[in-house]
Amino acid sequence: MTGRALQQDVQEAAMREAPRQIPLNLEHQPGYHREDLIVTGSNRAAVDLIDRWPNWLSPVTILAGPTGSGKTHLAEIWRAGTGALLVDPSSITEEAVNGAAEYPVLIDDIGATPFDETGLFHLINSVRQNAAQGIGPSLLMTSRLWPANWNVKLPDLASRLKAATVVEIAEPDDLLLSGVIHKLFADRQVSVEPHVVAYLVSRIERSLLSAIRIVDKLDRAALEQKSRITRTLAAQVLADSEQPER
Repeated sequence: MTGRALQQDVQEAAMREAPRQIPLNLEHQPGYHREDLIVTGSNRAAVDLIDRWPNWLSPVTILAGPTGSGKTHLAEIWRAGTGALLVDPSSITEEAVNGAAEYPVLIDDIGATPFDETGLFHLINSVRQNAAQGIGPSLLMTSRLWPANWNVKLPDLASRLKAATVVEIAEPDDLLLSGVIHKLFADRQVSVEPHVVAYLVSRIERSLLSAIRIVDKLDRAALEQKSRITRTLAAQVLADSEQPER
């Protein structure tokens, strides 16, 4: 075979092979706006809390619920709407304590690991004292645990936490997971049949993070395979991801 003939065979083989579309690694960030929220029975009390601000029962409020229930998403929506200061629970500085006289404060994911108990005690005191003077600051904390399970060593802090309002957010129900998955696909301008969404809801872990991850993986797989998102593709991606079935 001549070099010219060999080159022609290679070119023809390349043309016969279907091109593989590699999806761009684009990040789809969740929207931190009130209108992005899907409200169902599992998160209604927590959403009502966000909507009622600044008319809260207590200036110190704790949003408690399991991992993946949407606590951080709700808290970020609240922070975006109020201009709240985000404070690290491991190091609550004097600047943060003083800032509570002027701004609402958010502490995300506190209680599961050791945190600055003395700093939190002073922060809560600052919020309560300014609230009593009608200045109206607020402290919102999110946690995977109720404050009684935070293993607090400081007795005065434990007493302050008992006076806080605790609002529970449950793990996402089927209606919320379904709505979130539909919205995530819609945000990507991808149309998916309802029975495919129902199939996903019945098989992914019951958390919003699992919904975000499976939508991203399915979208990438569909782009790569030049395929619609079908139940068959969903089953394939779930198997590849080793998602535990419920």
